[in-house]
Amino acid sequence: MVLYTTPFPNSCLSGLHAVSWALIFPCYWLLDRLLALFIPDPCQKYQLLCIVLFTPIYLGFLVTSLPFAFLGFLLWSPLQSVRRPYSYSRREDKSLAGGAALLSEWKGTGPGKSFCFASANVCLLPDSLARHNNVFNTQARAKEIGHRIRNGASRPQIKIYIDSPTNTSISAASFSSLVSPQGSDGMARAIPGSIKRTASVEYKGNGGRHPSDEAANGPASGDPADCGSLENACIVRISGDEGGRLPEADDSAAGGQARNGAGGGPRGQMPNHSQRDGDSGSLGSPSASRESLVKAKAGLDGSGGEPGAAYGKAPHKASVVKKPAARKRRHPDEAFDHEISAFFPANLDFLCLQEVFDKRAATKLKDQLHGYFEYILYDVGVYGCQGCCCFKCFNSGLFFASRYPIMDVAYHCYTNGKGSDSLASKGALFLKVQVGSTLQDQRIVGYITCTHLHALEDDSAIRCEQLDMLLDWLADFRKSTSSSSTANPEELVAFDIVCGDLNFDNCSSDDKLEQQHSLFTRFKDPCRLGPGEEKPWAIGTMLDQDGLNDEDVSTPDNLQKVLESEEGRREYLAFPTSKSPGAYQKGRKDALKGNGRRLDYMLYGEEGLCPDWKAEVEEFSFITQLSGLTDHLPVAMRLLVSTGEEEA
Repeated sequence: MVLYTTPFPNSCLSGLHAVSWALIFPCYWLLDRLLALFIPDPCQKYQLLCIVLFTPIYLGFLVTSLPFAFLGFLLWSPLQSVRRPYSYSRREDKSLAGGAALLSEWKGTGPGKSFCFASANVCLLPDSLARHNNVFNTQARAKEIGHRIRNGASRPQIKIYIDSPTNTSISAASFSSLVSPQGSDGMARAIPGSIKRTASVEYKGNGGRHPSDEAANGPASGDPADCGSLENACIVRISGDEGGRLPEADDSAAGGQARNGAGGGPRGQMPNHSQRDGDSGSLGSPSASRESLVKAKAGLDGSGGEPGAAYGKAPHKASVVKKPAARKRRHPDEAFDHEISAFFPANLDFLCLQEVFDKRAATKLKDQLHGYFEYILYDVGVYGCQGCCCFKCFNSGLFFASRYPIMDVAYHCYTNGKGSDSLASKGALFLKVQVGSTLQDQRIVGYITCTHLHALEDDSAIRCEQLDMLLDWLADFRKSTSSSSTANPEELVAFDIVCGDLNFDNCSSDDKLEQQHSLFTRFKDPCRLGPGEEKPWAIGTMLDQDGLNDEDVSTPDNLQKVLESEEGRREYLAFPTSKSPGAYQKGRKDALKGNGRRLDYMLYGEEGLCPDWKAEVEEFSFITQLSGLTDHLPVAMRLLVSTGEEEA
């Protein structure tokens, strides 16, 4: 399938669309600014004065722009009948490692390979609508969201081997507590952490490669810290002694301060800091290291949208409370690690976003993410009356980014939208990606489905109908894009993923219909035990909108710390609504059950994969890196595709 970089078949139609949108945009922008004036902004000190001053100005220009907007609409509307339902972008900078290089890494042999997926609802609506969710300045947020995701995903991934003859417990040290994202100077900074002495433990990354992959990750023995150059991987080896103390690494072992991905030295080398863990003034301290993400959320409005500039006009203090490095926890009956992480996973392969409705925000987000992802689909959906039941003012809000080449794409719009949700072309985006090739030139592919379901409460039947549509469309997509037969398998399927904001949870009594849908028979949910029953460690992904701008949750670090306590979750997560009056009012939090509403899902299928291959979850994360920028928690899953072969 050919992917087109413009939504129109030729430059003439693209030019006509640009002219029509140029006529419409002033009216659209003025109306958005006028409505936003009347929605309270906690960072705006003189809102009443702004209303008095700017309302007549905006109204005057709005009335003047209406005739031009009407002419533009007459030209814009018929063009939507020939518009493709997405825009495709590929990074032009060939100096960075691309998807073609990744394809050569896995030949379908060996013990397997892991892939990392993330999904997030980022609430990039026009500013007047986003303010209803207590988030502001959509254009600046889009740039900052892309900056944080890129920094979190591109940080070095740590492999830890800890040897001790006496202790057989599993280390709880997490990747995110050891390495911070790149600072503005492009340097990767190590964060010292207290790692308990344990038995031989392996944290594998980089696609599940084993430490024996010496060519990629360095020799199997040597200094306490050996940093490889592939995928920003870094191997750390720690040997415990009788007293439980950790040997200190030589400065020379880490190779000094090497640039991460920039010129200078090998990528992925980590500086060795001698500052104490609790020293908030050192770059190695946990509080200082995370400042690069949220260095005062002040003034995104007045900072020109620079990445790393703070959001809002009043600076928030970063948390200086000392926290243990341990973040990962494994339930005794759980086969994989799970955590609340302050960062997106290192070496993130696929990113699915929802509510990227604003076209200018989508462009800013795309430009930021192209620093890490080579392939991006944005502006997904239809406009006008094309392909859906009623007029669509907004696209689907779906956005997809990948490090691996995209082979096929299909989009379908849900036809049963209702109320305000019917104004957006919500639907499902189906993708087929290539992740490798065998020695016999068979393509290794994966399927990813990204969706956003109907949002209005008490509409369970509508959401179930949409899930039925999704499963039917997915079956058709796999059938139409498969070039294999049982007798002649030209392709090997490695994974099948469904993710997105499904707008129902697994604990509300009002969502019982969706909880029992056949989707959960076809696909597995790592966070759920069964209909209406969550795993003990799973938490809600919908934040309480009233508390989004509280200082206690104003940074990724602070939000992570808050959500690790039951009291914090009750205070800052959204919980199911109650039919009883006043049941969930402030001061009566004891009535809340569970760990909040989990609306954002990451599901994986085991059917239809290559025979003898098996998909298993390695790690599941709830991510706080977008604190203050959206009202949802992103989720991420690292999936290991096992081939059944023994390691050489």
